[in-house]
Amino acid sequence: MNTIKRTEKTPFTFEDLFKTDWLGGTADVRKIGVNTPAANILEGEQSFTIELAVPGFVKENINIELDNDRLTISSKENPTIDVKKKYTRKEFGYKSFKRIFDLPETINIKEIKASYEQGILKIELPKKEEAKVQPKRSITIG
Repeated sequence: MNTIKRTEKTPFTFEDLFKTDWLGGTADVRKIGVNTPAANILEGEQSFTIELAVPGFVKENINIELDNDRLTISSKENPTIDVKKKYTRKEFGYKSFKRIFDLPETINIKEIKASYEQGILKIELPKKEEAKVQPKRSITIG
């Protein structure tokens, strides 16, 4: 078996694509869904939307902070879990988590909104006017 030394010129592997969030930040794909909630990032004409799967949490235990262009979503340990119960099988659990997203300059950070419904945390990130898709127009030659 040959050992390949990774240099800066060596291309990223397929797995590397899933270690960086599209809006910045990093996440280890092996930990998502275990201690880190899975995220969807949707792009519309007017905004981006981040959806985090956080079932079982109450919105009062979820904290969203914006520090310059860094969006941090975190939670406290979920107090709704009864630790006195004796489980014979336990496949899901609600632990504290933290996700960080580096926002692009095209986001209007003053208009960010969040909502929580049916276990999904949605964060609306409106685009600045200059970043929105402009309608098609004809340009005359002068």
